[in-house]
Amino acid sequence: MGDRWHVEVDRSLCIGSAQCLHHAPDGFRLDAARQSRPASPDMDASERVLEAAECCPAEAIVITLRDSGEAVFPPDE
Repeated sequence: MGDRWHVEVDRSLCIGSAQCLHHAPDGFRLDAARQSRPASPDMDASERVLEAAECCPAEAIVITLRDSGEAVFPPDE
């Protein structure tokens, strides 16, 4: 069984560029204010969702391991 992630979008940082939708259309949605939110806060690990987080121009997407809370993105330094 693969990792499960908890995905959050910091709405105070999100600028509505929709890059997350471009990279992971099944992982994110835009609301009426054109801000991103995860399609589901808990999801299977996905290269596309990780790519969306890495490409977010506002660095608004945070991914952690659901069970342990360990950082996936941005990585702990």
